[in-house]
Amino acid sequence: MPRWVPRAIVLFWLGFLGTVLVRELWDRLFGFLLLLVIALFIALAIEPGTNRLARRGMKRGVATGLILAAVALVAASFVAVMGALVADQASELSNNRDQYVVDVVGFLNDTFGTEFDSAEILDSLDDPNGPMREFLNSQANRAVQLGVSAFSTLFQVFSILLFTFYFAADGPRLRRTICSWLRPQRQRVVLDVWELAVEKTGGYLSSRAVLAVVSSFLHWIAFQAIGTPAPIALALWVGVVSQFLPVIGIYVAGALPLLLTVIDSPLKALFVLGFIVIYQQIENFLIAPKITAQKMQLHAGVAFASAIVGGAVLGPIGAILGLPAAAVIQGVLSSVGERYEVVETGESGGE
Repeated sequence: MPRWVPRAIVLFWLGFLGTVLVRELWDRLFGFLLLLVIALFIALAIEPGTNRLARRGMKRGVATGLILAAVALVAASFVAVMGALVADQASELSNNRDQYVVDVVGFLNDTFGTEFDSAEILDSLDDPNGPMREFLNSQANRAVQLGVSAFSTLFQVFSILLFTFYFAADGPRLRRTICSWLRPQRQRVVLDVWELAVEKTGGYLSSRAVLAVVSSFLHWIAFQAIGTPAPIALALWVGVVSQFLPVIGIYVAGALPLLLTVIDSPLKALFVLGFIVIYQQIENFLIAPKITAQKMQLHAGVAFASAIVGGAVLGPIGAILGLPAAAVIQGVLSSVGERYEVVETGESGGE
């Protein structure tokens, strides 16, 4: 037997065991690593504000805490407003259930030629052995699971805020620690990439905020004109969710106003659906490309593709992080290599 065979066998099994160990660790630590990525993303976004307050004499820890407290306050206020809206509408639906059923059934029968009987539907809803009662009983068994999920989500939010605070407050120290392990030439690359990440992440959030304000304002005008319930709250919901949840955000955002409006008037719901669809097309082709190009210097096609790729890899979180990641990668690639003047061939079509 050649001498290299036992060594190859040992190396093979060591590599196999190492691969299994790494895969097991990855499966167990994936959630934790994702929390770190989210915290780093938020820290990069708030670092310009932290630096600005620190230059005015405020300690970085205090500045970071103030910014995170403001962000948490805005997020909590948004959740509280939407929760109150949903609770009010659910209470109104419960109190006026019979009238809503009669109105919806009448609209369906008159519009689509159906022959639904509202009295039978109401009887089925009141039947203790009916499908609606069975559905409610089955959902009641999940109350404990929902409570555990809510507690787990709250713990993850606090973990993200804690890591964000450390990343932002100790940003300069973290950079110095990383650079101390590198040669001077590599240190400049790391610092340039870090600054680029801060710029692009801040540009992403600012562009999303501008689009959210524009979307909320225009949807508020439309919802006010149509006569939807709670037009301001619904407009804020559509504006925020549609902008900060790429690709699928508009579908999630549009579901709530449609549901609340169809309960009040199915005809109004059609107008709401039409406005949301039309505005989304206007935003995709006219508003978003200009704002995105100005804030992030990122082509609209690249932005859309990065959101899809990020969503396929990490889900909704990946869709959100995909845009600033693509902007950073594009900025790094544009700064390396040589660029040459394009030779005119007469086939450019006047571009």
